[in-house]
Amino acid sequence: MRLVVTGREGQVATSLLEAGQGLAGVEVVAVGRPQLDLARPDTVFEALAAARPDVIVSAAAYTVVDQAEDEPELAFAVNAAGAGKVAEAAARLGVPVIHLSTDYVFDGTKTGAYDEADATAPLGVYGASKVAGEQAVAAASPRHVILRTGWVYSPFGKNFVKTMLRLASDRDEIAVVGDQWGNPTSALDIADAILRAAAILRGHTGFASFGIYHLAGTGETNWSGFARHILDTSRALGGPRAQVRDIATSDYPTKAGRPANSRLSSAKFAATFGWTAPEWQLSTNALVGRLLAGETTSAIEGHRHGPVAGPPRSDLAPIKDSLQR
Repeated sequence: MRLVVTGREGQVATSLLEAGQGLAGVEVVAVGRPQLDLARPDTVFEALAAARPDVIVSAAAYTVVDQAEDEPELAFAVNAAGAGKVAEAAARLGVPVIHLSTDYVFDGTKTGAYDEADATAPLGVYGASKVAGEQAVAAASPRHVILRTGWVYSPFGKNFVKTMLRLASDRDEIAVVGDQWGNPTSALDIADAILRAAAILRGHTGFASFGIYHLAGTGETNWSGFARHILDTSRALGGPRAQVRDIATSDYPTKAGRPANSRLSSAKFAATFGWTAPEWQLSTNALVGRLLAGETTSAIEGHRHGPVAGPPRSDLAPIKDSLQR
């Protein structure tokens, strides 16, 4: 099976490249700019056709949530029109497409975990562009699997786990939002799930359960709870440590709104594909250990995405947009 993933540097694309190494009968190929540029629709089909896919994973996206408020045209060009072109190419090539979406399609007002039947109601441009992308993918290819996920972290790129370790290396206390809830999700787990789903899509020509699925880590927490677990694990392994102080979302305003509830039910995916993510704590423990054992200090980097506050510093913009695909 030749799995072609859009984007070369995102967390999911990089995790897929790693996960595919050594798997018998599996080849993962990443295509990205300049050959494939979702903001340039004319590049999409040629790049994907040249890669000769059996299954396409549409992982590339515009993910800078606050900046999207100032760049709606670019966000929609990449996340909606671009995603639609990838699905259109998949249909022309006669292969299924697995498209990655986000918890930001919801407004966070539901009490429990969101399932696939819940109505979308994005709070900002980024979420709206991803809803439009889902619609474009569904319209362009009947053989689509749309995977909504959130709170993504990995050994690669910029994400919440790396940011917590970096901040803890030079602070005694970190203030983290405590009133936003979700499912921390390892991109390595997402990669395993995609490989499972792709094998089923490729091996069963009669597969009929196309549509939208939620795929997230098992279990839930809030951002401050996630941070405490990361730093407790780091402390136990002799790594950076700091105290975590809860703050409210209102104490750390951002240009784009974030859903207070990002919890996703992954029951449909488990029932269809026979795969369930590990408990989020287990995957987090594994990553923290891997980072402390093998990553350089420079790899534990900050980014501009989520719910962390502290003394005024230019690198402490919101950390929630950790879904860098």
